Amino acid sequence: MKLLVAALESELVAFSEPLDGFDRLVTGPGKLKATYGLTRALDAGAYDEILVVGTAGALDETVGSGVHEIHWAFQHDVINEDGVRGEHVSMPQRIDLGVGDVSIATGDSFIDDADAVEVILSLGGRLVDMESYAYAWVAAQFGVPIRIWKAVSDNAKDGANITWEEAVTDCSHQLREHMREVYGV
Repeated sequence: MKLLVAALESELVAFSEPLDGFDRLVTGPGKLKATYGLTRALDAGAYDEILVVGTAGALDETVGSGVHEIHWAFQHDVINEDGVRGEHVSMPQRIDLGVGDVSIATGDSFIDDADAVEVILSLGGRLVDMESYAYAWVAAQFGVPIRIWKAVSDNAKDGANITWEEAVTDCSHQLREHMREVYGV
């Protein structure tokens, strides 16, 4: 059995229940809710794989729209004891999920200004969200393989021209179609 995970119910609007071979989990937004929700689920049941689906803001202008598989994650909103941004005092700086160059910077705030974007880009972030690092860390603690798919909902700067509801619905449909192509369900 696999576990399909999203932070928000709205990210799963295009996913009908049940999906053969998948349990479903909605954790709530942010690193703490993601950590708590996924830890409880993995403590309660055994899973062969975790598939996280959701939305992300694009920081890097070369990352186009559509669904992207995340290859590594880090926390952009932490600072270690030496004052180095992007490095936690006791957790891995980076969690590798696969071969490739699609990185995601996780933090507990929305990124909506050019200065914040430049800082995160300088750390290696190409996409930004509020949960991926937490999901990847929890999966590693339980030894469960994880895949993270993110659909680009917006550029992490000012100037969005559609509503969040429209963007997340569109992203959910893109993610659902990608799941059909990859998993056949």
